[in-house]
Amino acid sequence: MPSPDDLRTGARATGTAAEAPAVSVREVTHRYGRGADAVTALGPLSLDVPAGAFLVLVGPSGSGKSTLLRLIAGFERPSSGEVAVHGGTPEPGRQAGVVFQQPRLFPWRTVGENISLALRYAGVPRAERPERVEELLERVGLAGTARRRTWQISGGQQQRVAIARALAGGKDLLLLNEPFAALDALTRERLQEDLRTVSSRTGITSVFVTHSVDEAVFLSTRAVVLSFGPGTVALDVAIDLPRTGDEDPDGLRGLPGYAALRAEIGAAVRDAAR
Repeated sequence: MPSPDDLRTGARATGTAAEAPAVSVREVTHRYGRGADAVTALGPLSLDVPAGAFLVLVGPSGSGKSTLLRLIAGFERPSSGEVAVHGGTPEPGRQAGVVFQQPRLFPWRTVGENISLALRYAGVPRAERPERVEELLERVGLAGTARRRTWQISGGQQQRVAIARALAGGKDLLLLNEPFAALDALTRERLQEDLRTVSSRTGITSVFVTHSVDEAVFLSTRAVVLSFGPGTVALDVAIDLPRTGDEDPDGLRGLPGYAALRAEIGAAVRDAAR
């Protein structure tokens, strides 16, 4: 069993020096508005996300977490500095699957049709889509629901569909902006467990925004706390917890180092809000 000192491994996540990061953020600053009305929301900020990492951005409201995610997704361009995904300029829909706080499914389509549409845009041949849809639904714990309407399933199930749809594009980067914030506590915990398993078994690179310290520790291989705006890195810590995909959630949360990490990150978030 790892000790608290073993779990706090410093500011850099695992990865070899020769391995190019999946995401690179270099001296990025982002402002909204112009002239005297301009507000600096983020930066200057620099960080790298190694391939296969699960980075969680946590911090108080107004710390620029969602802004940073939008920059990585390519929805916005930084006011200064550079954001690169796999060495290139991020473009919406090209390098990453994105999951929002609301599922944003097409209500006139079935569960399977929502995912099949993403497969179509990813270039998957029509004949292969039904099997792929079933594989993706099974991966997120929704086997057998392809023919149901989106309004016939719960909010938590809709968010699972949104995750499956994001995975359908075949991208190796997944961006998630507080996807579980509107769910009840029990559903949220179950989806955290499912997402952690998907991440562990696929090796996909993920960047996840949250306000929850516990969620940050449970999901991530690395947690970055952003300070109140303009957002800068207040804490950058690796989370070296077991990640086989078969862990007992209660067992993970019961590890001595888990409580220590929660306390460390929680203190950093409180300090960052001042």
